[in-house]
Amino acid sequence: MVPKVEETAIKSPPLSTTTGTSPLKATGTAQSRAEIPTQAEQRRIDWGIVKRLMVNVWPKNDWRTRLTVLGGFALLVSAKLLNVQVPQIFKSVVDALNVDITSSSTVWVLAGSLILGYGAARIGATLSSELLNAVFANIGQRAIRKVARETFEHLLHMDLKFHLSRQTGGLTRAIDRGTKGISFILQAIIFRIAPTALEITLVCGILTYKFGWDFAAVTALAMVAYTWFTVRTTSWRTQFRREANKADNKAASVAVDSLINFEAVKHFNNEKYEIGQYDKHLSDYEKSSVKITTSLAYLNSGQNIIFSSALTMAMFLAAQGVVNGTMTVGDVVMVNQLIFQLSLPLNFLGTIYREMRQNLLDMEILYKLVEENTPAKDAPGAKPLNLEGGSIRFENVAFAYHPDRPIFRDLSFTVPAGKKVAIVGPSGCGKSTVFRLLYRFYDPTAGRISIDGQDIGGVQIESLRRAIGVVPQDTPLFHADIMHNVRYGRLDASDEEVMEATRKANVDQTIARLPDGYKTMVGERGLMISGGEKQRLAVARVMLKDPPILFFDEATSALDAHTEFELMKNINTALLDKSRTSIFIAHRLRTVVEADLIIVLKEGEVVERGTHDELMRLRGLYHSMWQQQASLEGMEENEEEA
Repeated sequence: MVPKVEETAIKSPPLSTTTGTSPLKATGTAQSRAEIPTQAEQRRIDWGIVKRLMVNVWPKNDWRTRLTVLGGFALLVSAKLLNVQVPQIFKSVVDALNVDITSSSTVWVLAGSLILGYGAARIGATLSSELLNAVFANIGQRAIRKVARETFEHLLHMDLKFHLSRQTGGLTRAIDRGTKGISFILQAIIFRIAPTALEITLVCGILTYKFGWDFAAVTALAMVAYTWFTVRTTSWRTQFRREANKADNKAASVAVDSLINFEAVKHFNNEKYEIGQYDKHLSDYEKSSVKITTSLAYLNSGQNIIFSSALTMAMFLAAQGVVNGTMTVGDVVMVNQLIFQLSLPLNFLGTIYREMRQNLLDMEILYKLVEENTPAKDAPGAKPLNLEGGSIRFENVAFAYHPDRPIFRDLSFTVPAGKKVAIVGPSGCGKSTVFRLLYRFYDPTAGRISIDGQDIGGVQIESLRRAIGVVPQDTPLFHADIMHNVRYGRLDASDEEVMEATRKANVDQTIARLPDGYKTMVGERGLMISGGEKQRLAVARVMLKDPPILFFDEATSALDAHTEFELMKNINTALLDKSRTSIFIAHRLRTVVEADLIIVLKEGEVVERGTHDELMRLRGLYHSMWQQQASLEGMEENEEEA
């Protein structure tokens, strides 16, 4: 009887909290699309993945790896040759023992050498297989490292649009499954499929040579039927795997999203809702998993029937040979052993094929993540940005996040070199978009953006971003200590330089009051410190970077009036020290009164420009905004006094 194959247990998706990158709606990967590829298309995709992986097994100009592969295949052949010798030696042992045994007879006299040979063949086959595993271990791990590193590098170079729309949980789950699948695919091809094909060929050859074509025909037909049934049934079961993967990714995305935004969950008492959403996807995962398990019973039963029928037919032919006097009892044992010996690799072959289909699906998602989301690249022949003061110019720039909702239609303005310029205007007028275009998170659909006369679309992105320092409205911090988060602005900075930057950002005294000082952990995304402290740490970080162009996007929005005044005083001093070009996106107009130029935006266009005094005399939009803020601040002061 063929041993029953137990498929790898399907585990319930854990609450992964890794941040990063399914079927991912946001990434545009394979499972996110409603259409499912045809079998021909799927085979073409699978072969493409296998070919890409084989580059790691037989790399160009790397003869050390190639010699390792050749040595591994020598071990593979020796293991299978020894393996098929075992039934033949066992047959000889049985025939040798088929004599009258007396009290003076001994095993050593009758079959001692054959039994020793039997044991040596089994040990040799096992040792060769294990040595093969050891030889190929570094090749598989190197392939995992290479693909994981390249995927991570690709994700870090993706544009802002991708990262704003991705779902972290599903993305990390897809990357995790895809990289783990690399090792499995390589091991399946090298350690399972190739050895099994070789062993079947050897068995059919031995049976034909010793007993005639009928034994080989029964074995070959059984192998073909077994493989056909396994492939067809597994292809049918793949849809259940796809559904399980989809539910798994959705559950992970909901879990991570809820944990990241747990404050919002608590604020609105929506724990039951989040649990319900998570459980809904777990329920879908459960249903798909049940289908996978029940269909496995059908697959195992069919495989067992095919193999057992072939074994029974071969034994019937062997028994007929004994009756006819053309075969010995040892020959019957050898036929049984040779064919039954194929049951283990064949059963594994069924499992391997199922798992290969799953891992190829996971790797397809991983590769499509890289192929379908191309990061911004330097233009051909791009040169480093050559700064000569830092004058910034927007000329007739048009841009839209979505075609139906344009942000800029014909935006033009100039930021003079070494000057402090403020960009103000109502919410939604495109203030923050100015920075995203300048930093090349996005490219304009029309028009030109230049720095010192150089079109930023034609310079190296790395040199452009090195020249610009930004304090964003939503301050990103790593789950590390304060020292690391500030030093991230310039990784080679000394502790003293970090501390000087925090002094300029007016946050050094706050850090000194913390129990662990600069070693205080800020928590994931800086959740363990206040919004004002996060903003000042962000200012310290950009001060440490010390770039020639500074961009402050609502850099003081979370600060009280006193702290804001002190911080702005330090920032203005730093700007004057090196005559930097600086742009301030501001909602509170009092923070930009001293700006050399104030640009007022409305509905994506410049409607006013000038100094504070000039704009106040115009009595236009800026004057109206100033009056409204002054009125609100006056009301707040009266309430505080009351």
